[in-house]
Amino acid sequence: MAGSLSILMPVFNELATVEAAIDDALTADLPVTSRELVIVDDGSTDGTRELLAARTWPEGVTVVFHERNLGKGAAVRTALRHATSELSAILDADLEYRAADLGHVLEPLVSGEARVVFGTRAWTSQSSFSFWYVMGNKAVTMATNVLYNCWISDVMTCHKAMDTELFRSLPLRERGFAIEPEIAARVLRAGERIHEVPISYRARTREAGKKLTTSDGLRVLRTLLRCRVM
Repeated sequence: MAGSLSILMPVFNELATVEAAIDDALTADLPVTSRELVIVDDGSTDGTRELLAARTWPEGVTVVFHERNLGKGAAVRTALRHATSELSAILDADLEYRAADLGHVLEPLVSGEARVVFGTRAWTSQSSFSFWYVMGNKAVTMATNVLYNCWISDVMTCHKAMDTELFRSLPLRERGFAIEPEIAARVLRAGERIHEVPISYRARTREAGKKLTTSDGLRVLRTLLRCRVM
């Protein structure tokens, strides 16, 4: 094991899952010598903010609050500013992803095999939100491959990890879910190759808090085109 890790956790209205997600992030077996968790509450209105503010968190946990909802991208960028470790990785607080899978994502980084690693999801009947959700993901991923002359399988995955300084060097500006393709686009524009490893995934239902919509897909395409020419 080698290196230190900052886990960046954007949170918005995740009262039902945030405590379990924090425990998962702090206890998962990861191939690093130390870890910190940077939580950014993005203006939650369901009691998440109050829960995070009231608890005494262990050493290595930093909680930052946005006064209003700014979007996932803004929360990720805020968390990245507070990161102090050698490596950084994103982990959502909705339990669709598991912290243990970050172990697989981190292995190529700590071994020196890769500088940027994405966890790629295998779409199955029990893990997919809907047919159109999967097709939308495949469509924007194919658009990424065409526009950037690459071959990746899951541009919208949450599990993205890389050297913290490289992460900070990317000119990111998206405020919402379009931060996901923007990270990929900026990494590719920087001349980095994206290394992919398989991870597990279990999508929530809309009733359970799924937030992505069709309009987010259109923003993703806009972001991919913008980053290609700017």
